[in-house]
Amino acid sequence: MPPFITLPDLTNWPTTQSLFSPPARLAVIGDPIAHSRSPQMHNPALAACDIPASYIRVQVPVGQVKHAFTLFQDAGFLGVNITIPHKFEALDAVDHIDPAAQRLGAVNTLAIRDGKLHGYNTDGPGFLRSVQEAFHTSLRDLRILMLGAGGGAGRAVAVQCALEGCQRLVLANRTPEKASHLATELQSIAPQLPISILPWDPAHLLAELPHIDLIVNATSLGMKTEDAPLIPPQSLTSQHLVFDMVYRANGTPTPLIADAQLAQAQTADGLSLLLHQGALSFEHWFNRPAPLEVMRQALIASLNP
Repeated sequence: MPPFITLPDLTNWPTTQSLFSPPARLAVIGDPIAHSRSPQMHNPALAACDIPASYIRVQVPVGQVKHAFTLFQDAGFLGVNITIPHKFEALDAVDHIDPAAQRLGAVNTLAIRDGKLHGYNTDGPGFLRSVQEAFHTSLRDLRILMLGAGGGAGRAVAVQCALEGCQRLVLANRTPEKASHLATELQSIAPQLPISILPWDPAHLLAELPHIDLIVNATSLGMKTEDAPLIPPQSLTSQHLVFDMVYRANGTPTPLIADAQLAQAQTADGLSLLLHQGALSFEHWFNRPAPLEVMRQALIASLNP
């Protein structure tokens, strides 16, 4: 099986389909896409459930999502996951949008049923499940600091926090205008929610973090060793919960997670989010519970030490 196929391969599906056994019926799209670990998670789940289908990666250029969805439909696919940078484009490329996806402002899961394209978002609900599993608490009980207030999964998580009625939400972003725009949006969703915008610098973070329960990194910082620290390490305590939406392919902790562990804080990383949003996608496609432990162990095994 090739690491990924391209849009021309999808266009020439009668020839391309012979590369896959069982037949490819599910996919993840992005640009780039070779790094995605979704196949390592979903193919064992399909096998465990005796579903004769393969899950593949397809690299799709920006501006071609609607065309790709039509090709998937014509090829008999059951569903597609959508990752960076296509989640917003996918919102306008489906026939029916789940109300939660509409509120979250992006589509990351496509289900093809009865000749129609149904769009869902599992990032926000997946984050909710991840927090409940990792920290045994609910978002509604927490004062939350979001590092990064931009689009994609980070925006979906911020909206989910507002929908759940968290105690307080603090947005820190390198571009204050983006944080202000998101705050205005969130206030329309949850008018009673206390929302603050925090300048992202060590002094303001040091002053704010004693009043925060859950810290969420919604940026891409932490994938590389040379990335700058997100927050002053001395500001972390054992009372904090730290959720880094980033994870490293070699299984080592990100700098934020490493600092949090030194402070004896509870932690979770992006692998947990990938697991739970993937399980929710599986449930949308097959209307049955996902084999969560099979998916978890497959993801862990996919990490490169």
